[in-house]
Amino acid sequence: MTDERAEAQTEQERGGDAHFGSFAAEHLSPSFPQRAPWGTAQNLRAWQAEALEAYFGVDGPDGVGRGPRDFLAAATPGAGKTTFALRLASELLRRGVVQRIVVVAPTEHLKTQWADAAARVGIRLDPRFSNRQRMHARQFHGVAVTYAQVAVKASVHQHLVNDASTLVILDEVHHGGDALSWGDALREAYGRATRRLLLSGTPFRSDTAPIPFVEYHPNEKGIRLSRTDYNYGYGRALEDGVVRPVLFLVYAGKMRWRTKAGDELEAHLGQDNTKDVTAQAWRTALDPEGDWIPAVLRSADRRLAEVRQDIPDAGGLVIATDQTAARAYAAILREITGEAPTVVLSDDKAASGRIEQFAQSTTRWMVAVRMVSEGVDVPRLAVGVYATSASTPLFFAQAIGRFVRARRRGEAASVFLPNVPVLLGLAGEMERERDHALDRESGDDDGLEDTLLAEAEREDKASDDLEQEFTYQALGSVAHFDRVLFDGKEFGQLAVPGTPEEEEFLGLPGLLEPEHVHELLMQRQARQTRHRKVREAREGESGGSAEAPDAGLPPALHRTLREQRQLLNSLVGLYARQSGEPHGAVHAELRRVCGGPEVARATVAQLQARIELLRGRVRS
Repeated sequence: MTDERAEAQTEQERGGDAHFGSFAAEHLSPSFPQRAPWGTAQNLRAWQAEALEAYFGVDGPDGVGRGPRDFLAAATPGAGKTTFALRLASELLRRGVVQRIVVVAPTEHLKTQWADAAARVGIRLDPRFSNRQRMHARQFHGVAVTYAQVAVKASVHQHLVNDASTLVILDEVHHGGDALSWGDALREAYGRATRRLLLSGTPFRSDTAPIPFVEYHPNEKGIRLSRTDYNYGYGRALEDGVVRPVLFLVYAGKMRWRTKAGDELEAHLGQDNTKDVTAQAWRTALDPEGDWIPAVLRSADRRLAEVRQDIPDAGGLVIATDQTAARAYAAILREITGEAPTVVLSDDKAASGRIEQFAQSTTRWMVAVRMVSEGVDVPRLAVGVYATSASTPLFFAQAIGRFVRARRRGEAASVFLPNVPVLLGLAGEMERERDHALDRESGDDDGLEDTLLAEAEREDKASDDLEQEFTYQALGSVAHFDRVLFDGKEFGQLAVPGTPEEEEFLGLPGLLEPEHVHELLMQRQARQTRHRKVREAREGESGGSAEAPDAGLPPALHRTLREQRQLLNSLVGLYARQSGEPHGAVHAELRRVCGGPEVARATVAQLQARIELLRGRVRS
């Protein structure tokens, strides 16, 4: 405790009053490990100072000014939770409330990251502490461990907190409910800790497993919801310039696959399909043997090239479902760029080293499975490709969180998404603050369940509605740029990859002032429309003058019907987005006005009448 007394003496010599962060953490950047973005506080961000005031403003077990026993702080990824926690730890050490610090993290990589961050502020944590040791070496202030490590032998960690007054920092605390044994072990190990700081960027779970040390209170419907002591959501962080704005570039397309019985099925991403069909179409889109994912990766690389014009070290991340897909995507990227991407696999012991190496380099792409979605700080990530079948709000929020950390003013992130309704819903709810619900209402549904997607991944069956003996085999996929989502609004319209219409959005400047993003997207949408009209006019002129071998013969009826149906469905989708009406309601209105049966049985003339009506209603 010699260092603490010296610090206190120095404080007295300065004649300053005690203030938050007056321990060694005073010099730490608000967004460790990177410097704070332009325009933010030099020492503490507003939310960090506010959260510290909220903490010490609560009457705890030791009286006023010494903090509560448990405190849950939820802050959006990239906001600076690590810095806040270390400032708080420093202050509790300075005030003599605790003598030891224990950090519990989800992964080996993160506990090392915590130890490195703590070393910057004079707190020495041992990330190599093992369950074979009963006590850390005397030169350390505490240890950094994983949840799995605590679950293996809780008694060792219980001894650590019982031996001295201890602050336990539970990073991404929602992981404490990953298994019943984990929750029980955490309660056994840290039930008598002097102070517990609970941190999470996403303080909720997709299941009903309780999060240890979190308070739950019933709402008006009797559903027990988690209670957060301090919340700093994405919406507020975006207004403060603490995080980047995220542009979602949505890609649709046509998918084909074959059943075990030999039947070929076809579906378009984004249309009103059943969950089963959507799961299979989504899986087909992510198949590396098709054309969809290579086209999206090429577009993403063109977007990254544009960003690197202004931010030379900008990098991209592809999040894959499994290791096989990750390796295949890496091969595609190598062919596109001529540069071998960094591949991070969950069972690779060198994964942490690969991530750190990529973070410090200027290479273009990293491909990883789901493990990289949480807690991994690579601030130079600017472009992402969501190439995984995971669809829970928790995973999506954590995955997008890898791209929101701001380093300088004007940086914007671009994330490429498949046109899957549940993902678009989550993208539109970036600013929504969620609580963890222990009790679920009957019929609660977050969209396309991961269990359903896992079933689609198994080569056994997909749906009772399709075919009980269904065995998946991808036949082909085609990608189309669909639109851009930003701030809950939609911009742009259908475009073929590689065309000037798509390029209008891929070529957005790498540095965008937040207040100008919406205006620029509107301008690009207008330019995209002009490009489309010019191209259609040129195609019409060339079509009228060029003599094809079969120019005198009309196209086959089935081809004409197919083209008309596709055009009608595209216009219906565009009008539905503009009007907010469901696709089915739009189709019903068209049948009422124009007459005729449903689209599948309508004639070419009936389809054309509906197309002409919609063209007059759609705003270009």
